[in-house]
Order: sequence, then structure tokens, then C-alpha cells
Amino acid sequence: MKLIWTSKAHGDLVRLHAFLAPVAPIPAKRALQLIVQAAKRLVEHPRMGERIEGHESREVRRLIVSDYELQYELVGDILYVTRIWHGREDR
Repeated sequence: MKLIWTSKAHGDLVRLHAFLAPVAPIPAKRALQLIVQAAKRLVEHPRMGERIEGHESREVRRLIVSDYELQYELVGDILYVTRIWHGREDR
């Protein structure tokens, strides 16, 4: 399985780090490491995350990683990380 980060997911990582780093640089770095490690684990266990309702024709899932939600989609042998949010973030 191949792992691909969409531009929105990459932007989410940048945004989350920019928000956290000025007040807590070490936890900001750790949060990003946890998210990236979780995405890499999904390559080996792609259905580990919970399926998201409302996407019946697609396989869209989410994985909770600490205080963050990592949303991804499985398309054939490709795992697309589509979005990342903090649990308290408005969407």
C-alpha cells in the first residue's frame, strides 16, 4: 500500500504546527510526529480506523491520534491522508 498526503492534509500539519509551536514547541513537534507515525502504521493496517458514514460509495475512515483526528481514504492500493484536525477545532 502506498501512502499519499493530500495538499489539504499537508496544509493541516503546517497549520497545526504554526498554532502550537509559538507557545509549546516541544509538544508541537511531538504531535506532528505522532500523526505521521500513525499514518505510516495505517499502511500496514489500513482498516484500523473507523469508517465514516455518509461516504457509502467510497472508503473514507478516521483514526484518532491523541487529541487529533486523521481522516483518510482508501482507493485500491493507495491510502490518501485527506485531513487532520484537533478534537476541539471547529470544522
